[in-house]
Amino acid sequence: MADPMVVSQPIFTDAVLDPDLPTPPGLIDPTGRPAGKRFDVYRNNVVTSLIDAMQTAFPVIHKLVGTEFFNAMAGVYVREFPPENPMLMFYGTEFPAFLSTFEPVAHLAYLPDVARLELARRQSYHAADALGFDPQTLVDMPEDALLQSRFDLVPAAQIIRSEHPIQSIWHHNMIDNAHPVAPHGETVLIFRPEFDVDAALISPSIAHFLEHIQCGETLETAFEQTQQIDNEFDISNVITMMISTGIINKIKG
Repeated sequence: MADPMVVSQPIFTDAVLDPDLPTPPGLIDPTGRPAGKRFDVYRNNVVTSLIDAMQTAFPVIHKLVGTEFFNAMAGVYVREFPPENPMLMFYGTEFPAFLSTFEPVAHLAYLPDVARLELARRQSYHAADALGFDPQTLVDMPEDALLQSRFDLVPAAQIIRSEHPIQSIWHHNMIDNAHPVAPHGETVLIFRPEFDVDAALISPSIAHFLEHIQCGETLETAFEQTQQIDNEFDISNVITMMISTGIINKIKG
């Protein structure tokens, strides 16, 4: 088969992802004949491998809608969003947004946010390692200096807010003997304390505080901003939680 770059990259890519398109002109087999059948096999293998990658990346979505429907839906996604990165572990970034506009799943309003959670877990798994924060640093800091400091969170830390019980849905489908799913929204902190990704439910006020920290604001400013929505917000408990989950990368003055 000829090098696809000799043909035309856009034409070749379109033909690979769309079975209704003809074999691109100029493709030949080792004997010099048109590579129609060989190209059909190649095209099928490419799409199948991408659908398999989507199943691996979004196991809960796959389980919720079933294999037959998922494969058909993933086939539509693959053709609309071909991979831009040769590493398939990063494929599927646009899938949550795709689900929010995919009419056949419009009645499953929680599906896009569950996909966001699965994507965040995968991104956390592949995120850069943390520097190795020493909690003793906090103990040794004067209170005034601590309040004026800025926390750099680890790359693996992510916050997902949803009006749906996304963590409970994930847990119910991925963990044996999980508790039933309660009908309320959940806010989830994704973190990777060592090698495995973990998740914890957090309050909207904690999420608000951490988001201000992620934006580079001082501990004092983040605390004051959070008190505006929760006047009982306990900053000491949150710092303890940040240490226990290992989401502090370093402290900047």
